[in-house]
Amino acid sequence: MSTDSGDDDNVSADKSSKSLFISLNQNQQYSPLQLIHHESEIMNTKDDICLGDIKSESLRLLDKGVPKRNALCEETGNQLATTLNEKAKDSTPTKPHNKVLTDSGRMADYGDKVTTVKEDDTQTKLDMPKLQNNGDDVTQNSTTVYAERDEDCKAPKWWSHLLLRWPGISESVAILVIFLGLWSMAWVLLQDYAKPSTVIMRIVGLFVGAQFSGILVTFLNLPDMLGMLFFGVLYTNVGLANFEGSERLQLYLREMALVNIMLLAGLGLDGSAFKRLWIMIMRLTFFPTIAEVAIIALLAYFTLHMSWLWAIALGLVITAVSPNVVVTVMLKLKEERLGLNNGIHTLIYAMTTCNDVVSIFLFGLIISVIFSTGSLTEQVLQGPIGIGIGLAFGYLFGLMLRYLPSRNTANVNSLRFVLTFLGGTLSVMGSRVIGYPSAGALGCVSLAFTAGIGWKQEAANKIQDSVPGHLDLLWKFLKPVSFALIGKEIKFSALEGPVIGYGALLVVLGSLFRLVFAYLSTYGRNLSKKERAYITISGVPKATVQAALGPVALDMARAALEPNDAQLDLASNVLIISVLAIIFTAPLGAILMLRLAPLWLERQCDENADETANMPENNSYKNV
Repeated sequence: MSTDSGDDDNVSADKSSKSLFISLNQNQQYSPLQLIHHESEIMNTKDDICLGDIKSESLRLLDKGVPKRNALCEETGNQLATTLNEKAKDSTPTKPHNKVLTDSGRMADYGDKVTTVKEDDTQTKLDMPKLQNNGDDVTQNSTTVYAERDEDCKAPKWWSHLLLRWPGISESVAILVIFLGLWSMAWVLLQDYAKPSTVIMRIVGLFVGAQFSGILVTFLNLPDMLGMLFFGVLYTNVGLANFEGSERLQLYLREMALVNIMLLAGLGLDGSAFKRLWIMIMRLTFFPTIAEVAIIALLAYFTLHMSWLWAIALGLVITAVSPNVVVTVMLKLKEERLGLNNGIHTLIYAMTTCNDVVSIFLFGLIISVIFSTGSLTEQVLQGPIGIGIGLAFGYLFGLMLRYLPSRNTANVNSLRFVLTFLGGTLSVMGSRVIGYPSAGALGCVSLAFTAGIGWKQEAANKIQDSVPGHLDLLWKFLKPVSFALIGKEIKFSALEGPVIGYGALLVVLGSLFRLVFAYLSTYGRNLSKKERAYITISGVPKATVQAALGPVALDMARAALEPNDAQLDLASNVLIISVLAIIFTAPLGAILMLRLAPLWLERQCDENADETANMPENNSYKNV
């Protein structure tokens, strides 16, 4: 064949393929995969363009189960129609593949199923049109096409939704399986204690049910902690939460959750970021906190008839920001590269950590004064003495953790985690035993902060990330414990209308005052109005700290040598309003932060840019 003849053949094939593609494109009964294939045929006939990968992949999908043929671009229109008709008749029924053809375009086949027909009409017939090539025109002689709907070719929607969320919920499912596995072992080895009627198994059932409820709630795009909380409320109101004789165990589990939160808060303090932005961080920590505590205490004093100390304690519980919600949202924003300029992420992380540290410490200080049985002088000295004990213990224990065990030890990561958690536990429990409970939380924070500074100075980066990683994993188990136990304390029969009504008012007005003063605190830095507004709303969600601190006053009131009914009622009100704060602010804060981020924050396009707003190096607040 001469060169001219070859060029004419290429031109003819090009025109024929183009006409064929136009014809197919006009017929909406063809699948997108077939259209993609014919488009690749057109492009591959040109010298400077090659779409061989798309062509070969589409041929493989169309011809699965059929002997391989030559490229369709070498056939005329009549040959193409004959070949496709033979395929429809001879191939075995196969399910269509939703195969991704390219990484960049992510073109997928959502086409209709091509199958043969049987006598019982259980399958649908698809007769390919007979195409004839008269010069440059391609005519369609047969247009009888019966195709199944696209929905019949795909997996059910619930299955696709599950696959989409599986990476996020797989950890929770794994923990649920661990609980069930441990129960199975207990049933075999300690059958008398593993019966559902025993107290220990009712407690385990509470935690397992809370974990499962948390998984279900995530499908509604709500924080899993809400499902855990509501399951605890349901559990106690159907009469299953009779844990008589296990009060000390419940107290210990709540304290473990508090220890975990405080250790992560101490490890989350980034000294370098604090030095750069300390003025802004201090303003965002103290001004909104003081405003929110003041308005809540004022309203609680006049509406709920609380004493000033109890009213301030309530305000300190409510004002703490949830690191669980905030950090989860910020990690998603980091993936989308939103708000990485101007140190916005760093400000939010530091504000959340410092706010929690301040509120928890001051709450412990106020509670220790409330339940102190000593003289007025001893009550006044509770604060300074507690601060001194907490700082001294935390610094000494944290200094020890820098050198014990040695960083060259084989199991240094695990040993440091065990010693860190042991030190936090001793701080909280020991301070309560010696009569200065305010020292416990401060000891945990200072212990973790002191040890973390030393670990960051070490050359091995894996070491500094190890202890927060172990604490994150431990929090996965303690989260359902913490939220289920606080939900367990809510009994519908004991609820009072004024407490619910005024409690909701306190939460709403306190949040509004926080928003106003937080926005005013963002001035003085090169931030736009929208960026300042976004930093402001990051203080809305409440959950984690409220679940840890809400029951503390009630536990101390119950453990008092001389139980006081008035203090029990006040402590119950603190817990109820803490639950209201979680219900109102946790989902609302998460939704606002996710929806407003694309509108209010800039997207950083340069991946190599200096991300001054990244999360602190140890990434310690990731899952709290």
